[in-house]
Amino acid sequence: MAGPNEINIFLLGKTGIGKSSLGNTILGDSLFKEKSSPTSETDLGQAERKYINGVPIKVIDTPGFFGNNMDDETLKREIIHSVKLCAPKIDAFLIVLRVDRYAAQEKEIIKQIEQCFSEEALKHAVVVFTHGDQLEDGVTIEDFFKRDSDLKELVERCGGRCHVVDNKYWKEKQEGYRSNKFQVEQLFNTITTMTVSQGSYTNMLLELVGEEKKKGGRGEILIISAGVTVGALLGALLGAVVLKPVIPSEFASAAVGAVGGAAFGGITGGAVASTSATSKDAVLEITEQMIKIGGNLLRFQLEEEEIKKKS
Repeated sequence: MAGPNEINIFLLGKTGIGKSSLGNTILGDSLFKEKSSPTSETDLGQAERKYINGVPIKVIDTPGFFGNNMDDETLKREIIHSVKLCAPKIDAFLIVLRVDRYAAQEKEIIKQIEQCFSEEALKHAVVVFTHGDQLEDGVTIEDFFKRDSDLKELVERCGGRCHVVDNKYWKEKQEGYRSNKFQVEQLFNTITTMTVSQGSYTNMLLELVGEEKKKGGRGEILIISAGVTVGALLGALLGAVVLKPVIPSEFASAAVGAVGGAAFGGITGGAVASTSATSKDAVLEITEQMIKIGGNLLRFQLEEEEIKKKS
């Protein structure tokens, strides 16, 4: 669990764009396993920690978490594991893109990030581009993103915070704009300024998992907490758009996107967990239940829409 002075950095982006390499560049060490394949190999998220200038820096990589089609079992492991790694706070989301065209797939990933963590996450986000060597001579990353109105809008939504690295060609250079050393120093300055002004990102899910860790995994309260945590997380991911038909009326005012889904999921998770023997059983059972509920309701809504179109 993150200590009060630890800087907790969460990498987000599709597989194959250099997230793991970026993690190594930030920490100045080869701690993350780098992959040449652009497809997810069902790896779980990975966290690595290192002291830099006396400050503990923790980087959480989430390979395959966004931009991939995952089966239910992989989804379970990715969600649960990644939340445990980053609890109870995230100091900076790094939205990782490559110096390339900002296409439909990249835009969809941004939507997925907002669905999982809410639009609030962008207030704690920095856009970091990889493959900086693709920049034309004399062109900065600011020059690059301003050429695309959608990309410019994304950076502006992240408070104008933007940096670039090149995990292959900028490793050895020690100074100047096209130096990873220079760019990482600037990135740390950006994160420090951002956390001073914005604070750290947290939500009910992160706090509950943090409490679960403190309790050490024992007792009935922990089992129910695990069920509530996972239920709320999955509810947030499924979203109130899908879950709205079964959200209790007392949560109607909150039934927008992840908030309503999390509320419903937390209640369902607690109910399931109260009959579970262990935290592991609670987690597995509520995950299956929430995915099943979400899938059934989504199919129902799609069928309703088809009927309306035909009528």
